[in-house]
Amino acid sequence: MAAIQTSVVSQVPREIDAVEWDLRVQLAACYRIVDYFDWCELIYGHISLRVPGPDHHFLINPYGLRYDEMTASSLVKIDLDGNLVEPSEYPFNPAGFVIHSAIHEHRENAHCVIHTHTRAGMAVAALECGLLNISMNATSFYNNVAYHDYEGSQLFLEERKKLARDLGTANAMILRNHGLLTVGQTVPEAFLHIYRLERACQVQLDAMACRQKLVIPSESVVQRSADQMDDFAQCAADLGKLEFDALVRLMDQRDPSFRN
Repeated sequence: MAAIQTSVVSQVPREIDAVEWDLRVQLAACYRIVDYFDWCELIYGHISLRVPGPDHHFLINPYGLRYDEMTASSLVKIDLDGNLVEPSEYPFNPAGFVIHSAIHEHRENAHCVIHTHTRAGMAVAALECGLLNISMNATSFYNNVAYHDYEGSQLFLEERKKLARDLGTANAMILRNHGLLTVGQTVPEAFLHIYRLERACQVQLDAMACRQKLVIPSESVVQRSADQMDDFAQCAADLGKLEFDALVRLMDQRDPSFRN
């Protein structure tokens, strides 16, 4: 099936090459989509995206802007040492730098990193049981969700090694008493992971609130469900692209200024 193309086209600034500009537009769109789903906590949380090149430079949100204000040109480019790669009128969140630089430095295939402080995500992060395999979305993370213990706000560089170690090869991590984190080779892939993880947390809390005995599938059924989701991912030419493109079209209808 041919991909549906958006009718809104952004103008590439002369000082930014076309490949990076396209990535900036994707990342800005992702911020708008996260805002649309109400996964924001004021100006906090972060989504980052590595730009092509050997230096592990990555784009992240300017500190102080709301997600619905994010544009391709306002994104800040920094290096693994927390230095601005290009001049910017905006600062960036130190905690965001610590978390995202840890992943970008140690996971070559984690080009996009999404970290949220949602109500459902923070609630599950506070449960000793963690994520339960009681929904199809939850089973997609069977043996593929990591946990990182809370040590206060991520402001200390020494925590980067712990973050990278705890994530390992997983595509999702629950930061205990903190929030959720997912990674992907592309923005659409990382977004699909955070969507499924967030939905799994919401469903779990709704089910637990009923105070009825939970139906937890057997390990063999959970494994089969996870394998099916993995098979789907392997067959997808670009995991998450159809879903993400559909939401980008919605953002274009609502307010295409993220492309600026």
